[in-house]
Amino acid sequence: DVRMIKEGKVPYRVFVIAGSEPLGSAGIQADVKAISACGGYAAGAIICVVDEDTEHVKDVCLIPVDMVVFQIQSFMEDVGADCIKTGMLYSKDLVLKVSETIKNYAGIPLVVDPVMVSSSGDQLLEDEAIFCYKKKLMPLATIITPNMREAEILLGRKLNIHGILDDLKELSIWGNSVIIKSVPYKDKLADYFYCPQNGDFREYIKPIIKTKNVNGTGDMFASSIATYLARGWNIIDAIDKSEDFIHKAISYGAKFSFGTGFGPVFPFYKNYTKLQKENLRYRMNISQDRNNR
Repeated sequence: DVRMIKEGKVPYRVFVIAGSEPLGSAGIQADVKAISACGGYAAGAIICVVDEDTEHVKDVCLIPVDMVVFQIQSFMEDVGADCIKTGMLYSKDLVLKVSETIKNYAGIPLVVDPVMVSSSGDQLLEDEAIFCYKKKLMPLATIITPNMREAEILLGRKLNIHGILDDLKELSIWGNSVIIKSVPYKDKLADYFYCPQNGDFREYIKPIIKTKNVNGTGDMFASSIATYLARGWNIIDAIDKSEDFIHKAISYGAKFSFGTGFGPVFPFYKNYTKLQKENLRYRMNISQDRNNR
C-alpha cells in the first residue's frame, strides 16, 4: 500500500453506479459518504436525478443509458477501480448495458445492491429488468446485498425463515456471495450471509434501533462492503466490518433531527467527538481573544 501511494496511484478506488438525490442521505451521495468514511476514494456514474424531500419522491429525471455507459468507460479506462458497486438500475436496457460494460473489467470485485422495492415495499422494476439482473448482472457479482423483500422477488416466493440457508444457496447459484438484510428475528433484526466458495454461513442478529433516520442504509452498507473489498479485505472480514459500521452509523444518526420524514444515518461517527472538541477549542480561543482586547 505504501509503494502504491508513493507511485502516485489513488488507493482504494470504488466506482459507484447509482442515482442522485438532494437530501444527501441516499443514492450516490450516501455511497460517497460511506466510501469516504471507510477509507476509500469514491467516484461514480449518475443514472438519474431525483427530486425528493424526506417524505415524498416528487420527480425523477433519467439519464440516457448511453450517457451512463460513457461515464463508466471514461473513469474505468482512464483511472480504473479496485471495486465497483451498483445501486438501482431502473430498466432492462440499463441493466443490460451496464452488465455488458462491467464485463469488460473482469477481475474487479463487484457489489450488486439490487434495489427493487420502495420503502413501502412496492416493486420498482418490471419483471423483464429483474430477469436481466439475474441473467446478466448477478453472474458478474462478488456479492449481492438484497433486503428481505428484494430476496423474495429474486427467489419468486416468500423467504423460508426456517430454511434460510437453502434460500441463500439459491441466491448464490451464480457463484456470488449473498447477504439478506433486515429479516425479522423475534424482537430483533437479522442479516444472513453465505459464501458458496467456502460454505461459510453467518447470522448477524441486531437490536432494532427506533428511529426514522434510516434513509440510505442499504446504499451505505453495500458501499462499505465495496470499500473493504477495494482495500483488499476478504469477503468475510469485509462483511464483519461493514455490519459494525452500519450499526454504529444508524445508532449515531438516531440522535439527530432531519426534516419531517425519513432522515439519514451518520457514517462519520468516528470523527464526531473530535469535531465537537475542535469546535469547543475554537470557541474558547475566540472568547479568550475577545477578553484580551
